[in-house]
Amino acid sequence: MQHVDVLVVGGGPAGAASAAAVRRTRPDAEVLVLDRAEFPRDKVCGDGVAAEALDVLAGLGVDVTALTDGFPAVPRLRLTGPRGTTLDRAIPRPVRVVPRAVLDGRLLAQVRASGVGFARHTVRRVTVHPGHVEVDGRFRASVLIGADGAESVVRRSLGVPPNRPDQVAVAIRGYGPAPGTPLDALVITTTERRWPDYAWSFPLGDGRANVGYGRLVHGGATRADLVAALHRLLPDAEPDGLRAHRLPLATGRFRVPDGRVLLAGDARSLVNPLTGEGIFYAVLSGALAGLAAVHGADAGAVHRRVMGRRLGPHLRSVSVASRLSRWPTLMDRVVRVAAEDQRVFDEAARLGLADGSLTPRVLAAAVRRAATPQ
Repeated sequence: MQHVDVLVVGGGPAGAASAAAVRRTRPDAEVLVLDRAEFPRDKVCGDGVAAEALDVLAGLGVDVTALTDGFPAVPRLRLTGPRGTTLDRAIPRPVRVVPRAVLDGRLLAQVRASGVGFARHTVRRVTVHPGHVEVDGRFRASVLIGADGAESVVRRSLGVPPNRPDQVAVAIRGYGPAPGTPLDALVITTTERRWPDYAWSFPLGDGRANVGYGRLVHGGATRADLVAALHRLLPDAEPDGLRAHRLPLATGRFRVPDGRVLLAGDARSLVNPLTGEGIFYAVLSGALAGLAAVHGADAGAVHRRVMGRRLGPHLRSVSVASRLSRWPTLMDRVVRVAAEDQRVFDEAARLGLADGSLTPRVLAAAVRRAATPQ
């Protein structure tokens, strides 16, 4: 049996950030990352990396310039609301669109270069003991961090139930030409269904785009439905290699038991219910898990407290906004307000891409617009 201080299950952004944070906090700690895949590997995602996510990684010692090299900043957002209102504005901080096969591979490589170990292994059983955690009778650690995605084995081992269907989205994504869409803007086209329900086209900077469509599972989501909706909303897009993936939304929050097992990223249902964004949540929750992991038996309680302080107000805001999204007319008017007021747009962008909150300015502007005859 291999013994380490911290064992991380999952080598994506959440797991890599967790491992980096442990080494940043305790340079002498022995950290091992387990993943069933060899890196680089692909993952279904919109590939948009917010500047705030890069800030978190930079704070962990990651060279973010090398991480995003070859993929230019995308400075604008073109959003079409449920009733056809369109805004086209500069994003407060430009986004990088980096394919996950590139991003995850580069990030894990940097983390491994810092002294973190890696092993290819499919985790099947997690056993928690008073003084340690065991995985499959092969690995033993003081603390285990589950960053193993939407179908997390670690989460199931804790007895945490899956999200309800109305707290899960499904997205389909491919790469290819997107004629008629700008090369310097994130393009999002929504529908009159409850958000998240939209198609996107995010430019990679080489003439191709990440093109996809996502919606809530409980609204009906066969592959044929997803493909048809994608082509209806973005008729000029020509993506190849369409793949689907489930997204556990942050509206399905739950309490992780205190102790030696932590959860981060998708395993903790940290996907923004408005935008489907998950990379910022992944690296932030992973970084906080790594900082908490050095506390041993108290790691779970520490992680819960720091997560509450850091993301609690934001998660409450996006939950409220998700409930409001049931009314397409209201959401379309919010889009109209954001198109007219740069400050409202900036705050809404931060709510959807990072850790912003519903501020009085956004709420007051939406109320005023709702009261204005159309």
